[in-house]
Amino acid sequence: MYIAMNRFKVQNGSEQAFEDVWKNRDSSLSEMKGFKEFHLLRGPVNETEGYTLFASHTVWASQEDFVAWTKSENFRAAHRNAGGSKVHYLGHPQFEGFSVVEGA
Repeated sequence: MYIAMNRFKVQNGSEQAFEDVWKNRDSSLSEMKGFKEFHLLRGPVNETEGYTLFASHTVWASQEDFVAWTKSENFRAAHRNAGGSKVHYLGHPQFEGFSVVEGA
């Protein structure tokens, strides 16, 4: 099993717009081989730096299935309008990928 996460620093005041982008997106993840589940996670507010931390969290049967998705037309379609929202980010998303340690 493979877990893929992107961490987003969303500028204070843009949280609802960010959540709306995810709630209203046209997702085709469920059509992809090996896709298991998706969660959008809202983390702590960093008052000092002026952002709320969010993470997108997907679970895949394998890293190969995830990589196949990133090379697919479904991936390109899902990210086509990524820069067109009213969300203000502090920096680029940070990707983190994890292989599950079986039996642990």
